[in-house]
Amino acid sequence: MNEEIIQLRHSLHKEPEVSNDEFKTADRISAFMMSLKPDEAVKLSKTGLAFVFDSGNPGQTSMFRAELDALPIKEINTFDYASENDAAHACGHDGHMSIIAALGQNIAANPPHKGRTILLFQPAEEVEQGARDVVNDPNFKAIEPDYIFALHNIPGVPKHQILLKNGSFAAASKGMTVKLTGKTSHAAEPENGISPADAISRIISELHVLRSQRELFSDLTLLTIIHIQLGEISFGTSPGYAEIRITLRAFENKDMELLTEKSEKIIKSIAAEEDLNCEIGYSEVFPATVNDETSVKLIEDAAKAHQLNIQYLVKPYKWSEDFAYYTEKYKGGFFGLGAGQDQPPLHNPDYNFPDDIIETGMNVFYHIYKKLHHD
Repeated sequence: MNEEIIQLRHSLHKEPEVSNDEFKTADRISAFMMSLKPDEAVKLSKTGLAFVFDSGNPGQTSMFRAELDALPIKEINTFDYASENDAAHACGHDGHMSIIAALGQNIAANPPHKGRTILLFQPAEEVEQGARDVVNDPNFKAIEPDYIFALHNIPGVPKHQILLKNGSFAAASKGMTVKLTGKTSHAAEPENGISPADAISRIISELHVLRSQRELFSDLTLLTIIHIQLGEISFGTSPGYAEIRITLRAFENKDMELLTEKSEKIIKSIAAEEDLNCEIGYSEVFPATVNDETSVKLIEDAAKAHQLNIQYLVKPYKWSEDFAYYTEKYKGGFFGLGAGQDQPPLHNPDYNFPDDIIETGMNVFYHIYKKLHHD
């Protein structure tokens, strides 16, 4: 066990910061990483950092990514490094950062012989725009990778087990907000107004029909009505405005495109028939995280070299991951790292990343690094 890295994780865990507010976290990571004397440090987005180790020789560029942010959850653990803030690393990003920091130690001790490797600490994974903002940052263009890798710890899976899958690893998802505007009237004279009430009923009914039409899609799709607001609490007023919020989810990007298209068609058609103005907007948009076969093979070979148990997933995870914004443009490999069968689930207030899997994650990444930059 690398005590310096464990102490780093504990210090990160003690002072978590939420998305796009990771300033002290970034400062702590920067101080640690700069002590390893990288060839270059690059600022990305609001708080993101990338540290470049460059051989100066021709070769490929690899990138290994961790996340800086914590969740707005009040921690209930009582150990001495429990969170002092109204936030918690309840997704294990403190552990992910520590894995990449440990990788940095090993790379500093064994610099690349060819090409360059980049250690990326990305902000705001929890709110979707973090990876998107990094990829769109002009500074990223100068360090864009040939291959990019990341992991996520997975509670409920035996410690150190590696979870792998070619193609889609985690689902695409998006939040759809539908705004329907008609005209209020007196509740005693609803015929003088244009109420969205019937439209909402019809939209929900037809979206549920769409949800059941599995034959339209190549794999799993989900459509979940999460919130409805209709009018005001006023018994004398027939409503003239409504909002519906819907979560769309799909294992494959092409299915997400089709699900979105068909959902919009249903909503707009009904709104027009009911004489309602209709606006549709999106938030928390995640493409599917799609693994490249070569990248998966590199992870697989690394896991086998360290005699780690590998579980090959049949289906993608239903949750989404903003690493998808990298795999849209670059060859990427994303894998799961077992965090223990008795580990509290992610986003729970009693979650705590297990220190003893830090070395496992680092070993997989370091094997990939050596394969790309030493062999």
